[in-house]
Amino acid sequence: MGRLVALSLLGIALALLGERLLVFRNRLKTSREVESLDLPNCHLIKGIEAGAEDIDILPNGLAFFSVGLKFPALHSFAPDKPGGILMMDLKEENPRALELRISRGFNLASFNPHGISTFVDSDDTVYLFVVNHPEFKNTVEIFKFEEEDNSLLHLKTIKHELLPSVNDIVAMGPAHFYATNDHYFSDTFLKYLETYLNLHWTNVVYYSPNEVKVVAEGFDTANGINISPDKKYIYVADILAHEIHVLEKHPDMNLTRLKVLTLDTLVDNLSIDPSSGDILVGCHPNGQKLFVYDPNNPPSSEVLRIQNILSEKPTVTTVYANNGSVLQGSSVASVYDRKLLIGTLYHRALYCEL
Repeated sequence: MGRLVALSLLGIALALLGERLLVFRNRLKTSREVESLDLPNCHLIKGIEAGAEDIDILPNGLAFFSVGLKFPALHSFAPDKPGGILMMDLKEENPRALELRISRGFNLASFNPHGISTFVDSDDTVYLFVVNHPEFKNTVEIFKFEEEDNSLLHLKTIKHELLPSVNDIVAMGPAHFYATNDHYFSDTFLKYLETYLNLHWTNVVYYSPNEVKVVAEGFDTANGINISPDKKYIYVADILAHEIHVLEKHPDMNLTRLKVLTLDTLVDNLSIDPSSGDILVGCHPNGQKLFVYDPNNPPSSEVLRIQNILSEKPTVTTVYANNGSVLQGSSVASVYDRKLLIGTLYHRALYCEL
């Protein structure tokens, strides 16, 4: 009888694992391929060789790039080089990417930047918020941008128990932000288990010097985050659920889920077109190719534009798509004055004139 029970339990466990595997493959879109839809006036940005996971552009056309992200088991073209922050002035005729110098005392050797966001104060002070993973831990770094000498002055490092696995961030003030946690756990093994079992335990956290709280939860894998031009709504990308969530922001900074837009791709970072309010989405058509890197069958890239997301039927169009021959693993797309920047998780970055 004991052996029969053991065999029955083993059979149930194997069936559950098999079902979870099928679901996981669907979440990764393992069979999806894209046809290239290249833009005519584009070139790869010199100096970005190992990813530009996130990009944020100031109203004056200064673009910041988060470069060199590394994670366990994630491919890297520069595994021994620390990450950094680059800047490009999009008002220049032939803009170049320049690495910003960071103030003394900040640990550059372990700098591992992920999501970024800027905030311009009433006195025109520019703050740069950077999700950082030093030694694969989780912090948020706040810098002051010194434009006269193209440098960053480090102001503060933030750690908190409600920020165990930070992915992206949107600044709301000089020391205030919303951030996504893409996992509930910080331990690497538990992260893999959580993702495989599809627990939907990830969330959005609001941070201020006086209050830190979870303001939205129940996401599969919360990823990119941004805010609408009128500051009324927060947009959250749920990468493995292929969804963009629209959440209404309240005076107490709590969020209420308003609607969900489902797409046929893995949605990463979200940017706002300042001229239209449209959402630009850096996407991964096939997650398996992204996480199991094969140079002979590289991950593809895809950029979507979402118009009128609050309407009953938002318009979704493909801005750019490539099979990996030019750009691998697009994670973000940002636009300024008909100039499009596309970053990637660990590959190159693209500059296009529309």
